[in-house]
Amino acid sequence: MTPAPAMDLDAALGRARMLFSMLSSPKLRAALGERLTGGERPAGTENPVGTQDSRPDGPLARIDWLQADGQVDAPLLREVVDALSLMRSSDAILEVPRLESLPPREVDRIAASGRIARMVFERLGADGALSEAELNAGISMIAPDPALVRRDAVDSGVLERSPDGGRYRLA
Repeated sequence: MTPAPAMDLDAALGRARMLFSMLSSPKLRAALGERLTGGERPAGTENPVGTQDSRPDGPLARIDWLQADGQVDAPLLREVVDALSLMRSSDAILEVPRLESLPPREVDRIAASGRIARMVFERLGADGALSEAELNAGISMIAPDPALVRRDAVDSGVLERSPDGGRYRLA
């Protein structure tokens, strides 16, 4: 399913991250349940009213798709569902912008480089090897420094380089 072009992917994914973060906290989960039921406390839960979680300026106030009376903005939630579906599809690469930079910490950069190299091979459907030019072109669609990503992926063992340095394959 392809979402409407006007969808703000960052905002939609931010809503999904916020919801799952709240669901992982028992207090916020109870406050969210109370809000969803229009103020009725689910049986067996302590009353979160008056706690930081249910204040007008607390975490629940940042949920823009849920009103205090439990009414839900269905079009906004549909956008979140569409964004999550898009991120699971092969069309995600067409919607997600290219990385502006690689992570500054070496360990994070190397991990990201390995993931990028795997993505290039998956998306190009390369069962065997890619030339350096093909690999660089694939990496360039995702990251700003293909040589660094390629070296990191080789050094970490994600990619194997041919003896002449002209071909690469997944290890």
